[in-house]
Amino acid sequence: MSNGNIFWNATERRLRALWRLLIQGIAWFALMFIGQGVIGAVWGILAVATGSVSLEELSDPAAATEFIMGQPGLVIGLQVVSLVAIVASVWLAGRFLDKRRFAEFGLRIDRRWWEDFGFGLALGAVLMALIFAVELAAGWVTVTGTFVTSNPETPFIVAILSPVIIFLIVGFQEELLSRGYQLTNLAEGLRGSLGTGGAIIVATLIQAAFFGLLHALNPNASLISTFNLALAGIFLAVGYILTGRLAIPIGLHITWNFFQGNVFGFPVSGTGFRSATFIGIEQGGPDLWTGGAFGPEAGLIGIGAMLLGTLLTWLWVRWHDGDAGLEETIAEPPERVQQEMAERAAVD
Repeated sequence: MSNGNIFWNATERRLRALWRLLIQGIAWFALMFIGQGVIGAVWGILAVATGSVSLEELSDPAAATEFIMGQPGLVIGLQVVSLVAIVASVWLAGRFLDKRRFAEFGLRIDRRWWEDFGFGLALGAVLMALIFAVELAAGWVTVTGTFVTSNPETPFIVAILSPVIIFLIVGFQEELLSRGYQLTNLAEGLRGSLGTGGAIIVATLIQAAFFGLLHALNPNASLISTFNLALAGIFLAVGYILTGRLAIPIGLHITWNFFQGNVFGFPVSGTGFRSATFIGIEQGGPDLWTGGAFGPEAGLIGIGAMLLGTLLTWLWVRWHDGDAGLEETIAEPPERVQQEMAERAAVD
């Protein structure tokens, strides 16, 4: 570390990556904790007052979770707060700590961005369709109905809107946080000691481990599901580290979740976002392969889909660009920092 300063990078004139990550993480958690706490408290008070739920039920974590999942408006509200917290904390950290414009977190929107986004959307849908087809052929799932809603009185077209909105939000916010901000800063911070390629690879592994831990407290989670979600963090990062854009990861994340839970009726990372499903199923088969109550992501079939998806992503980038290597700019300082460094060098 230059000048032996573990906090400040004198060459780039900004905090080192570790402290940028910590400050952004604290800001994100604080904003989300406060916002979701307020919404949850107000919703709970109104629900108890109207007799929708008892205070005793809200005191029981399992019953409270079941109640929340049965309230689409509340779930959307909580996700919107999470989205605002992530976007605000990343923008603020980028502006004042990273010296990086928001678009530089993989969000330079152009024609190629939309092409990659479309590929990501198609990839998530195809991979989950393959998972369903394999399980159906193996006799591990039984189709019990079509256009199923958890509340028979709610029209399907209305019930399906909630998961569509939720997974659009989840796909964007989680990719912006895990790949756009965390992976980028980790790669920047490690570049000096590991070189560009090594920094990107190690940064990908670190953010993937954190991504897995973020889902460790999900319903029906286990050590296996947490490990597999870390693998998913690597899988989702491939499109970013090959292109420098979040387009493929965002599109893939959205349809992987939506088709998993609301087209084919599987649990999504242990959670039942199934207010409406195009296909209703009963899950059977060995948990080792299917993932059981956590869903395909915790099974060997999910790992197989990720490996196939990684290959298809690499082939897409190679076909589109004529080559498919690591996007080295991910590990480089942002344009503003590079410009300032060049200006100081010219003066000196």
